[in-house]
Amino acid sequence: MENEIILKGIAASSGVTIGKVFLLEEDEFFIPVRKISKDKIQAEFERLEKAVSVTEKEIAENKEALSKMLGENYAEIAVAHLLILKDPMISKEVDILINSGVNAEYAIYQVVEKMSKTFDNIDDEYFKERKNDLIDISKKIITNLLGKKSKNLSNLDSGSVVVAKMLTPADTITMKNEMVAGFATDTGGKTSHTALIAQSLEIPAVVGLKNISAQVYHGMSIIVDGNKGIVILNPSKKTKQEYKKEYEIQITDRRHLEQFKNLPTVTLDGRNIKLDANIETPDEISSVLANGAEGIGLYRSEFMYMATKTMPTEDDHYQNYARIAKQMGSKKVIIRTIDLGGDKLTKLGLMNIGREENPFMGLRAIRLCLKYPLILKTQLKGILRASVHGNLQIMYPMISKIEEIRQANIILEQAKQELKKQGEKFNPDIKVGAMIEVPSIAVIADLVAKEVDFMSIGTNDLIQYTIAVDRVNEDVASLYEPLHPAILRLIKMIIDAGHKQGKGVGMCGEMASSIEYAKVLIGLGLDEFSMSSSKILKLKKEIREISFENSKKLADSLLKCSVTKEVYDTIEKFND
Repeated sequence: MENEIILKGIAASSGVTIGKVFLLEEDEFFIPVRKISKDKIQAEFERLEKAVSVTEKEIAENKEALSKMLGENYAEIAVAHLLILKDPMISKEVDILINSGVNAEYAIYQVVEKMSKTFDNIDDEYFKERKNDLIDISKKIITNLLGKKSKNLSNLDSGSVVVAKMLTPADTITMKNEMVAGFATDTGGKTSHTALIAQSLEIPAVVGLKNISAQVYHGMSIIVDGNKGIVILNPSKKTKQEYKKEYEIQITDRRHLEQFKNLPTVTLDGRNIKLDANIETPDEISSVLANGAEGIGLYRSEFMYMATKTMPTEDDHYQNYARIAKQMGSKKVIIRTIDLGGDKLTKLGLMNIGREENPFMGLRAIRLCLKYPLILKTQLKGILRASVHGNLQIMYPMISKIEEIRQANIILEQAKQELKKQGEKFNPDIKVGAMIEVPSIAVIADLVAKEVDFMSIGTNDLIQYTIAVDRVNEDVASLYEPLHPAILRLIKMIIDAGHKQGKGVGMCGEMASSIEYAKVLIGLGLDEFSMSSSKILKLKKEIREISFENSKKLADSLLKCSVTKEVYDTIEKFND
């Protein structure tokens, strides 16, 4: 009898599932170096060209299949792989090695090994994911050079849980939603391709498990708990029974929550609360509408920049936002202007930006846009043009001082004047807001409220910056406390500042999606919550069972607490 094994990873997509392992094993290549004589070097280049052509065709087919399954924006992930394939830096290095007289497989292997090591020295999740893309594409080419068949998932049985070192878009295109029960991978984070696809398919997933692929075999019993971020191998009879009950509750809850879709989000004593959705691509709109969101409180526009090799044009922005506006109709859509660092955009032409020691506090978001105003103006013109199709609003991220809002608004006015001269239609009174996620701006929220139409609290960074803790650093993760007395006071200060100027205040960080914090936030006076659309109905049900007056009493008591434990103890007493 095998013992039950519990592995802790990163919760990438919520839900629980019980199934059998489908192990997607890595292709192990033995790539010896072969000496190529001068007269055969041209033939070696032709062999490489043929393998690259076959790989390119496979990727194009993957893109088409991925587009049908998940939508055009997710298919751009396959395009990103294609761009790596065409990277001149890689091809130049490979050509040099082949010209020196080595075989194509060995040349690719050596170049990728060298480049992978440079990625290892960069402490940034985005670049770690690009390393995986690089390895994946190189394996595809080597597979075709060696005449091997690529791995695939076409033999999946219904209810399979896919376990792998890593999953690529190509690995997912043969999966059907009703056949795959979940994912579990060695690598990846919350923003990895695997997580993104799992969330889109609403499949439970746990990533970053380090070596799960080495601990499982085909057909092994497995439980994936995407809520807690754990995977259980060889679950005991008792554990299976517990999770079967949880799974049944999960299914029953989903059906039960459907009845709340068209009901108002109102507390027991009549206070209206708005529940919006956070999205990354237009393809998520169907889920937004299906879950009864009142609007989109945060559209992360970064996806457009990360899935292309050229900077998005004004028309690219227009097409993207117009599609969302048309689908959402009169419902509000807040588009956050680009929130990326210069390190992510070097591949799009900003070649003079070097690596930063601390990119989270470096040249990113509004700072980047004010240094390179054309980037911001291009995006703003696209938003303005699309504003005639719906209720679009603009939000500036990472504001740290009032001057940044004013400078961004000057660029907005320039964009309006240019469109006016061109005869383009747009909403001249489009609303503009600021994301409150830097302590310096939170402290002067009363001044910010006079400059903008609305404010949205980004708790992920606000908590991180205020407490000075890296939320993805395991050594200090326990210090990341959303209910820290200082955080509660900051939130209250921001909300009161907005209300004093007659401005609504929302929240779009992770804290907004947690039922645990709903009563506290309502008591502090929060007007709007924005979250992943799959969490909306559950929170709506909870809010409809909350008393606003009791929540205010709870919040008043919490604001008097001096330590976090006292905060939790007070909440527990109120819930008894």
